[in-house]
Amino acid sequence: MLSATTAAHPLSGLGWDEDRAAAFHPLAEAGLLPGRITRIDRGRCDVLFVDPETGEPSTLRADTRPVTGADTVHNPCTGDWVAVDPAARPLPALTSVLSRTTAIIRKGAHKRSEGQVLAANIDTVLIAVSLAAEPDLGRIERLLALAWESGAEPLIVLTKSDLVHDGEFVRADVEAVAPGVTVLTVSAETGDGMDALRALATGSCALIGQSGAGKSTLTNALAGVHTMAVQQVRSVDEKGRHTTTTRELVPLPGGGAVIDTPGLRGVGLFGGEGIDLAFADIDEISAGCRYDDCSHRTEPACAVRAALADGTLPERRWESYLSLQRENAWIASRTDARLRAERARHHKSRTKAARSTFRP
Repeated sequence: MLSATTAAHPLSGLGWDEDRAAAFHPLAEAGLLPGRITRIDRGRCDVLFVDPETGEPSTLRADTRPVTGADTVHNPCTGDWVAVDPAARPLPALTSVLSRTTAIIRKGAHKRSEGQVLAANIDTVLIAVSLAAEPDLGRIERLLALAWESGAEPLIVLTKSDLVHDGEFVRADVEAVAPGVTVLTVSAETGDGMDALRALATGSCALIGQSGAGKSTLTNALAGVHTMAVQQVRSVDEKGRHTTTTRELVPLPGGGAVIDTPGLRGVGLFGGEGIDLAFADIDEISAGCRYDDCSHRTEPACAVRAALADGTLPERRWESYLSLQRENAWIASRTDARLRAERARHHKSRTKAARSTFRP
C-alpha cells in the first residue's frame, strides 16, 4: 500500500506536501493512489503517481468521467492533484480532485459565462511575449490580470531577444504597465537570460501567451530536453500556429514543473481581483482623490483626472482599465443570472417532486 506521507515522497518536487498528504489520508486508507494530472484529452488523462510496487514515479492512463460534471470550473485539469482507483475497469479512474491552491481561469471561448481552467496548483504564471513583434500592452495588461486572479505570482518573459536590438527599451515599456512584476528578456536559442528565468521559475509554473510567443521552445529549454514540438511563425506578421493543442505538465530536472498551454487568442477574464492587482498604480493614484467614492468624472480634486491631465497616467492605460472593469461587470452579471436560473430550476424540480409525493 502506498503511503501518502511526505517523507522522501518521490512527488515532493512537484508540490506534494504535508497539507495534501493530510487531506489525502482517508483516501489512501480506502486503497486510492495520489497523483498529479499531466495531460487531459477526450475523457482520459495521464496521471503521474508513485508505483506502489517499485516506489518510483510512473504514469498511468485514467478515466476522468467519474469526476466530470456540468460545472467546467471544477472539472479536472492539468496540474490537479487527484485520487485514482487503480482497480477500476476497464481502466483506472479518477475518484476525486483535491482542493486547488491556485488556478488560472479564463472565461470560456464562447458567449456563455462559464469559466475554463487552464492550469491548477501553480506557483508562477510565466507570461510569454515575443519581442519579434511589437508587444500589445493592452493584451499584456489583460494577461497580467488573468495571472493575478489565479493566486499565483506573475512573471513576464520577453522571448526571442536574439531577433531584436532594442529589447531593453521594450522591457522598459512593459515594466511601465506591470507594476511590481519582474520582466525578463530571454532567448531560448542563445541561452541569454535563461539562468535568471530558471532561478525564478521554481515550483510549478504555467506558460501562457499567444501562439508564436515561444512557449514550447521555453518549455524545452527549461526541461533540458526536446519535450514539446515547435513550429516557425509566419514572417509576414510573426504569428504562430497552435503547436501545442492541449495543456501538458512537464517535470523539470531540478524539481518543479512547467505547464505548457495552447496559444490564447481571446483572454476573457473570470474575476475582478486580478484587475485591481494588475492596475495597482491606478488604485494608488485614486487614493489621493478627495472623495472615497470618486467616479473620476466630474468630482472636484480628482487625483485620477489630474494624473491624466499631466500625463502621469497614460490615457491608453486608463481606457484599458475601464474596458476590463466593464467586461468584468458584464461577466459577473451573466454569472449571477446563470446562478439564479439554476436555483430557479432546482426549486421547480423540488416543488414538482413534492407535489407528486402528496398527490392523492
